[in-house]
Amino acid sequence: MLRRPAAALPVISASSPTHRSCSLEGSVKLKNLFGYCETWDASGALELDKTAELSAGVQMPRIGAIPTPLMARISFVSDDWLKSSLKEHLMGVSVGLLSTINHNIAYNLTWRKLTDPTRMSSNSVQEELGHSLLSSIKYAYKVDRRDSSIRPARGYAFMSTSQVGGLAPGSKYSRFLRQEFDLRVALPLGVLNGALNAGVAAGVIHPLERGSAGSVSPLVERFNLGGNRALVCRLGGPSSLLGFKTRGLRAATESRTQDPNTPGNGTSPSPELNGLGGEVAVTAFADLSFDLPLKPLRELGIHGHAFVCAGNLGRLTECDLRKFPVTEFLQTFRSCAGWGVVVPTRLFRVEMNYCYILKQLDHDGGKTGIQLNFSSS
Repeated sequence: MLRRPAAALPVISASSPTHRSCSLEGSVKLKNLFGYCETWDASGALELDKTAELSAGVQMPRIGAIPTPLMARISFVSDDWLKSSLKEHLMGVSVGLLSTINHNIAYNLTWRKLTDPTRMSSNSVQEELGHSLLSSIKYAYKVDRRDSSIRPARGYAFMSTSQVGGLAPGSKYSRFLRQEFDLRVALPLGVLNGALNAGVAAGVIHPLERGSAGSVSPLVERFNLGGNRALVCRLGGPSSLLGFKTRGLRAATESRTQDPNTPGNGTSPSPELNGLGGEVAVTAFADLSFDLPLKPLRELGIHGHAFVCAGNLGRLTECDLRKFPVTEFLQTFRSCAGWGVVVPTRLFRVEMNYCYILKQLDHDGGKTGIQLNFSSS
């Protein structure tokens, strides 16, 4: 019997002094645990902002006449939405229906509980509190021809995902289509071992019918931008935007209601806001990597990079995508630029970046300063 555990990967990330964050991540993988050539894996993450994730899965090779490997996965998430009054608890099960080198089809069943312990969320958010069950089918196509996922110098990568949600009879959610794509290109420059990486990612949630409360899409399924994940490593659709906190870019907000325990006339000079996410999301980046002048650093693969990234979220107020305000969407893009040092290893890529906010709106959570992040390969 052969068992191959994979080493756990600790991750610590931090941003500027006024926006510190810390997280610990780990994973383990076992092969042929019961002698059926199966692969078991488990991963977890814990952050000081009271976010916890845990997932476990198994994959078995083709058996008999079954033309595809068998896959199943279960996930648990507990999340405090920062600068909000909401808490989310999630449990999901995913079963693979088809899996090849480039194609994957899976059925997902997700139970969520969205609560507001402070009872201060906006009226539209209160309509979505409580339990919900989402049934969906997701198709993913992925191809990655880059020469490295840690420091790509040439090649391209592309991923497209299509998800149809709200399939369960009597579901709280109306049916919707979620489409995402992510394209990356790496080009060698021939100077200082330099390379230019560029990418664009976009996503849209299109309702197949309007919800019972008049909403176009469920709150928990909408796109949220922000966070300090590395720009050039993993494919995953629009989500990361350096310089902005997690969920820090807001397409639309609503004022939270007055705290029932706070005396007053029901008004507040600076009310807290609930971010509502968006049904349309676009991010783009350009990253220029280059060798540092010190030979010991070059021998260790430590290099510098400069980057610029931009992104935006938009709300769909109508089921017709053709009525989306494209001009206003393009004029309100947020952006960030910066530079940093990258330390690549066999297991992960470490970045220490200085981020400078070029553009943000009043209700966004962007901050100029230093960010430190670890990205697994």
